[in-house]
Amino acid sequence: MVTSLSGVRKQNPGQLNSVQLNIVTLVDMEKATENRSLDGALYMVDNSVGGEGQGTESLETVCKQGQVLNWIIRPIDMERRRDGTWPPMPKINNIVFLDTEAGDEEDVAEKKVCIELKIYGAPDRMRDPLTPVYYYWAGTVLSTLRPGTYRYRLVVELEQEHKKERLYLNTVNHPSIRVITV
Repeated sequence: MVTSLSGVRKQNPGQLNSVQLNIVTLVDMEKATENRSLDGALYMVDNSVGGEGQGTESLETVCKQGQVLNWIIRPIDMERRRDGTWPPMPKINNIVFLDTEAGDEEDVAEKKVCIELKIYGAPDRMRDPLTPVYYYWAGTVLSTLRPGTYRYRLVVELEQEHKKERLYLNTVNHPSIRVITV
């Protein structure tokens, strides 16, 4: 806990004066389902300052301790079709931070990086011809997290055209967040 100038105790001091960052992932649904891989089918961008890899699946998002991150995912083709149906939708099934300290970036990190990292939204129930709809996850970077780069893996669930089964794929080239001191 940190005490502010007004004497009020703050639980997450790093969240003060921070702007939420959006990490937007566009998925080429046709390419991903055809190749059964996200390699070359993901395009990630964010609104952070100083990151690298805009437009790639190796995006590095620069953020502060205590900052809220919103991971948004949507297909490249998101328009309602002439027949009134919607194209298949991607969904982030999980966000897994990787153990970069151990040197094996495929292992799950033992230490927590974000709090309240979970899915929000239910676009299948809200689709409207005038309103864009997408799935998103939100999490807050721990205010006590040591500055550094933290790689993660997106586990993406893809609806398939004319099939009831879903396809689950992991990012191949891991995106990351680079946490800086507040």
